[in-house]
Amino acid sequence: MGLKNKKVLLGIGGGIAAYKSADLVRKLKDRGADVRVVMSLSAQEFITPLTLQALSGYPVSTDLLDPSAEASMGHIELARWADLVIVAPATANLIARISSGMADELITTTCLATEAPIVLCPAMNQQMYRNAATQANLVTVAQRGMTIWGPDSGSQACGEVGPGRMLEPVAIAEKAAQFFGPKLLAGISLLLTAGPTREAIDPVRYISNHSSGKMGFSLASAAAEMGAEVTLVAGPVNLATPANVSRIDVESAQEMLDAVLPEVEKNQIFIACAAVADYRIADVAESKIKKSAEQMQLALVRNPDILASVASHPKRPFTVGFAAETNNVEQYAKGKLERKKLDMIAANDVSNSNIGFNSDNNALSVFWHDGVTHLPAVDKQTLAKQLLTLIAEKVRTK
Repeated sequence: MGLKNKKVLLGIGGGIAAYKSADLVRKLKDRGADVRVVMSLSAQEFITPLTLQALSGYPVSTDLLDPSAEASMGHIELARWADLVIVAPATANLIARISSGMADELITTTCLATEAPIVLCPAMNQQMYRNAATQANLVTVAQRGMTIWGPDSGSQACGEVGPGRMLEPVAIAEKAAQFFGPKLLAGISLLLTAGPTREAIDPVRYISNHSSGKMGFSLASAAAEMGAEVTLVAGPVNLATPANVSRIDVESAQEMLDAVLPEVEKNQIFIACAAVADYRIADVAESKIKKSAEQMQLALVRNPDILASVASHPKRPFTVGFAAETNNVEQYAKGKLERKKLDMIAANDVSNSNIGFNSDNNALSVFWHDGVTHLPAVDKQTLAKQLLTLIAEKVRTK
């Protein structure tokens, strides 16, 4: 189906990435969309309304209080017209104002007035994106049902490198087409774990690992976009909750197990993407351990095996494990698949810094009892959709 006959309202914020918006209009129209454009005042400093008018075929709306616009296609009419609202670029300032529910200019007012799904495509300096205020605003808009696409990571116009680049127009247009496409996981309830766990040593110290949670959160986001009802059990990470995802926050492996088990029978698919600590401290100190001796020994005991617990459940869902290895990836993954009686396992080589922990990209080798497929390195959101498509096929077969 794609975007044929779909009405897409594109809101353009005032950032350097606004120059990509002209190409985005073309890419959306190439996929069959009817596109109208609203621009903030600052966006007009980067690209002219005339350019967007020529590409979209419609006058560009720029002024909240434009009498001629109010007579025909004002902010309420625009809000009612749209099947989908995409804000790209969504600057830190624009996201903050949308998060606060402001109606101070045309884009923010339209976002308040529309019943159509809203997508924000963040674009800003990497430090601005990482700022706690921006992250909190992203959490807020996601909790209100808005979808966040991106950002990408890489070189920025300011000369810095990091997360904050707007997704490329072709990627946004493709996501928009998929948004209206068939939902492979419609009617499916999916439970997954993500991120690390923290095992306390004393009230101020803990044992953990380098997991960022990005792969698990990408899976949660992609599953929701594909129509699943998603419950995400997350260890301690600094990531916004994906739109339309129910999130349960935990710290330790035991807390994660306690959160997962009551949900098992409610779900048809379970994906164990979390990097759960294998061991915990035998006796957690009640107060901070003081530095005294030259050496300190900690006694460790094994943590509960969450994946094995779900796989052995009498009413188990389709169970998918993850194997993060540094060597002999295939051997260890296949062993884990058989030993824990899983339906499928996705293995990756975390010794490769380009696709390991904290990276925005990943590659997976996916094994099941009579087959294997290799998914090459791409961004984690794309990889998540590829893996979920494979899982959906196996669930239908089973």
